[in-house]
Amino acid sequence: MSERAAPFYCPYCGDEDLRPSEEGHGAWECAACSRAFQLKFLGLLSRGLQRADDGGNRT
Repeated sequence: MSERAAPFYCPYCGDEDLRPSEEGHGAWECAACSRAFQLKFLGLLSRGLQRADDGGNRT
């Protein structure tokens, strides 16, 4: 099993001073803005993302 992925910055303030939280798997704390948040990987998309400007057509 691989290591857990760590966020690079806080989604609220953008600071990089993050620490794992004791709240559980995927939970992080930001020392700069005193917010706690949780990340969760939902899975892979079956077809992947398509750009809106190409109309889904690939030639």
